[in-house]
Amino acid sequence: MRQRWWMAGGLAGALFVVNVVARLIIRLGFDDTDTTAADRVSLGMFVVIGVGLAAVTFVWSRRRPAAEWGAEIAAAVGVALALTILVGPLLVGKNPFGDGAGTFFAQIWLYAAVTGVGVLLGYLLAVALGLDHRSQALKRYAESQAAKPQKPVRR
Repeated sequence: MRQRWWMAGGLAGALFVVNVVARLIIRLGFDDTDTTAADRVSLGMFVVIGVGLAAVTFVWSRRRPAAEWGAEIAAAVGVALALTILVGPLLVGKNPFGDGAGTFFAQIWLYAAVTGVGVLLGYLLAVALGLDHRSQALKRYAESQAAKPQKPVRR
C-alpha cells in the first residue's frame, strides 16, 4: 500500500518539476514583455503534462483496476496542481495571486482540463486496444470457460 502512494507522490513531483522547468525557461530565457514566447513555453508544458499523464495512465491501467490507479492519479494531480498554482510562482519571484483572481482560477481550470484529457486519452487507448485490466480479466474468463468441456445434456 505504501509503495502505491510513493508512486503517486513521484508522479506529483514529476508534474511539478515540469512546471518549474517551464517557469524557469520563461524567466531566464525571455523578457517579461515577450508574452508570445511565454505562451508557447506554457503550451509546451501542458502538452508534456498531458502526454505524460496519458502514458502513466496507459501503463497503470494495464496492471491494476481503475479504482486503484484512479485514486492515485487524482491525488497526484491534486497535489501537483496545488504546488503549481501556489508554490510555482514563488520559485520565480512572483505572487501567486499577483495577476488577479481571474488568472488564478483560469490556471486551475486549464490545468484540470489538460490533466483530465491526458488521463482520459491514456485510459481510452488502453480500453480500445483491449489492454486494460478489466478487458484482460474478461479475456482470461472467456478463455477459461471455453477450455472447459461442455457437460452433456441428459434426457
